[in-house]
Amino acid sequence: MDVAELKKKASWLRREVLRSIYEGKRGHIGGTYSCVELLVALYYGGILRIYPEQPRHELRDRFVCKGQPSLALYHIWVDLGILESSRLDEYGKDGSRLGAELNIDTPGAEYDTGSLGNLLGVGAGMALAAKLDNKEYKTVVLMGDGECDEGSVWEAAMFASRQELKNIVAIVDRNHLSVMDYVEEDKSGRLEDKFRACGWECEVVNGHCFEDIFEAFSKSDGSVQPFAIIADTIKGKGVSFMENKFKWHHSVPGQQEYERAMHELGSVL
Repeated sequence: MDVAELKKKASWLRREVLRSIYEGKRGHIGGTYSCVELLVALYYGGILRIYPEQPRHELRDRFVCKGQPSLALYHIWVDLGILESSRLDEYGKDGSRLGAELNIDTPGAEYDTGSLGNLLGVGAGMALAAKLDNKEYKTVVLMGDGECDEGSVWEAAMFASRQELKNIVAIVDRNHLSVMDYVEEDKSGRLEDKFRACGWECEVVNGHCFEDIFEAFSKSDGSVQPFAIIADTIKGKGVSFMENKFKWHHSVPGQQEYERAMHELGSVL
């Protein structure tokens, strides 16, 4: 897909996520919308090597993702034929196998999410396995900036550097908001400085700009170190009254909010 098509796909994805959250009465709008362009670039822009008919193909690239955008991933996986479309009807219902966090039993998912601070360690383990087994797949980890307050993230970063895992890329969705507070880097240090101090190569990009995202991944292909992409994003991106608002971390829109948001996202109800 070219950039114009990817932008259309991102708009489609935001509308589908909003519709599912409104109908299912649960989900994470803010932290999903902040990483939509990243997900679209990964799955539709040719960054991830996937095998839709064989989701567990041994040469697939591993994508370890934070749990918040699970609903966006469900829609992507259905669109690509990885997940059966009928499964989306379960979302938000009692006994559903599709939840607000990812379950490894779901085709497309690589890890059970929920606990913060574990993603980079799990991804580093996958990357090390590929290195030891002489496999050519890469591992991509997408985590939030609030999660980077966990010490285990930096233990994993130092581990990846010591093991010279040039086959791992970490993306930080830096939207500057956690559940109830701002993520203030001036108190704890900039993320890019921390990754570089741990022995990683690092690029800072506009996380809503496809050109920036592709350029960063192009650089990662030639890196001899673990590679980190700090993606500056906006929580709730795409809907004016949701952007940079704590409320939309885990709120469900009412009818008027839903209709207004859909209108802003270009949908005719």
